[in-house]
Amino acid sequence: MLSSAKKRLVRLWREWVRSLLVILLVITSFRSAIADWNDVPTGSMRPTILEGDRIVVNKLAYDLKLPYAGWRLASWDDPAHGDIVVLFSPGDGKRLVKRVVGLPGDQVAVRGGALIVNGTTLRYSPLDAGMVTALDLDEPLPILAAEELGEARHAVMLAARPAWHESFPTITVPDGQYFVMGDNRDRSLDSRHFGPVERDRIVGRATAVAASLDPGRHFLPRWQRFFKDLR
Repeated sequence: MLSSAKKRLVRLWREWVRSLLVILLVITSFRSAIADWNDVPTGSMRPTILEGDRIVVNKLAYDLKLPYAGWRLASWDDPAHGDIVVLFSPGDGKRLVKRVVGLPGDQVAVRGGALIVNGTTLRYSPLDAGMVTALDLDEPLPILAAEELGEARHAVMLAARPAWHESFPTITVPDGQYFVMGDNRDRSLDSRHFGPVERDRIVGRATAVAASLDPGRHFLPRWQRFFKDLR
């Protein structure tokens, strides 16, 4: 016969611990292979993503990976021009958020602060008034513009005066790799610094801002950025 203490332990395991372990396994598996969130601590993707944003990462955007191990089980798509992706830096392994500007085989360069892809200088135009308002920027900025990358049109921040990376020599993106840059072109360590990124280092595609807290205002919520789509 089981003692009363052992009976209580068995009941605890059956009624609570086992259920909690199953729930924990389901949640961590979901975050590992299907969808996750990523807190953004820096301004390298301003004005699209602000410090304090918590973004949703779709890990099924391009492929299916084995939970925890990260082995690719199936693949149905590849990153496209203009996609905002979460990746592991080839330099130090840190998790980063950047925009894809060069696909395998593309020739990418920067001259005079303008991005050039396959010999064509991208078009830059003033932002729509609605876009500027939606950015919720509360400090003096250098230059805001809308950059047209293929069919994608997104906001970028350009330096008002020459910066150390204002120009970048032409590079051909190797097979299976991608050239990524931050939208805050004057404050981003990206492929201009650590080179193109291997496909396996890309975790998934950032799709939306789930929530946002303003670190400059005692982490008050930025309600207007909650559930905001990213493009």
